[in-house]
Amino acid sequence: QVQLVESGGGLVQAGGSLRLSCAASGLTFSGYAVGWFRQAPGKEREFVSAISRSGVTTDYGDSVKGRATISRDNAKNTVYLQMNSLNPEDTAIYYCAASRPYGSDNHVYTGERSYNYWGQGTQVTVSS
Repeated sequence: QVQLVESGGGLVQAGGSLRLSCAASGLTFSGYAVGWFRQAPGKEREFVSAISRSGVTTDYGDSVKGRATISRDNAKNTVYLQMNSLNPEDTAIYYCAASRPYGSDNHVYTGERSYNYWGQGTQVTVSS
């Protein structure tokens, strides 16, 4: 059974940082591209970041570009999202997702439909 579990969320003051983790079980994470999405209350889920199977290629949504870094540790079956300079607009539930292998090892996917497995999410709240 495939399971993705996010952790690392919480309450942080504006200007602070968090590192979110996405741990996978039931699959070999190295064979999957991984993405992070977020959904704020009353808003649609939006793309945050993605990393290719190879780890060579990364991508970021405009709202976090320059403030976020995605990385992966395949030995630990875990993907990380480091978020810095947080602001109240970053308040949301953050989800990680994994895409079944297709296409190039260096490809990243920014659309939700590219992902087959989703975690339950972790809440990030940024106070002003």
